Amino acid sequence: MTHSLLERQDHEGVATLMLSRPDAYNSLSMELMQALHAELDAIADDLTIRCVVIKGSGKGFCAGHDLKQMLGESEEDYYRCTFNTCAGLMQRIVSLPVPVIAQVHGVATAAGCQLVATADLAVAADNARFATPGVNIGLFCSTPMVALSRAVQPKHAMELLLTGELVNAQRAYEIGLVNRLVPESDLDQAVAELAGKIASKSRRTLQIGKQAFQRQRELPLADAYAACSEVMVENMLTADAQEGIDAFINKRKPEWTHR
Repeated sequence: MTHSLLERQDHEGVATLMLSRPDAYNSLSMELMQALHAELDAIADDLTIRCVVIKGSGKGFCAGHDLKQMLGESEEDYYRCTFNTCAGLMQRIVSLPVPVIAQVHGVATAAGCQLVATADLAVAADNARFATPGVNIGLFCSTPMVALSRAVQPKHAMELLLTGELVNAQRAYEIGLVNRLVPESDLDQAVAELAGKIASKSRRTLQIGKQAFQRQRELPLADAYAACSEVMVENMLTADAQEGIDAFINKRKPEWTHR
């Protein structure tokens, strides 16, 4: 798929979605958010895809909402629609049946930082920078706060939100916002290798695991164990679990059916 705002490339079970508004630092216009959400919906039903990578074109990953577009509108309903659309997009990433990796270079700010925090995994160039700078312009990053406060410890999240300052990639790694740092020249290869490892697994198993991870986080300890015990039972009954265990016992490579 090639869209004027979004490009998709599929390779061996990995769908790479590239935000394509380089002149605007890939800021999330209404149209880009809608295009990304629609493509994720399509991927959810595409059984050939087992991992998704979201990256940006040009000099940076994503600079957040398109403030010029928003400033051109003054209606309350438009603002509500914008932020609801963004919230729906982030929830689509969380509910997607396959893992999502954010590939970050340049800057990831405001809703761009929200994208990083929302993704299941994030790999960043070691010269990337991150911020939730809304407080600097009188617009607190309240919706990015939802994802950020779930990705890092509360005090680290509040420091980013209250100061609006850019932090470097090392600091983002230290607080758990990103999983790995690599030289920018190695970023494509590092993400491809990580995505490839994930895509080599059973899609059904990945789906079960990702959904269970999200559900159990909100539960008390005993309820989380009870829920995940049932998930293990469900998982054991799948064709791929039976195949995988048999392959392990017999020292052979499993042949996934993704069922």
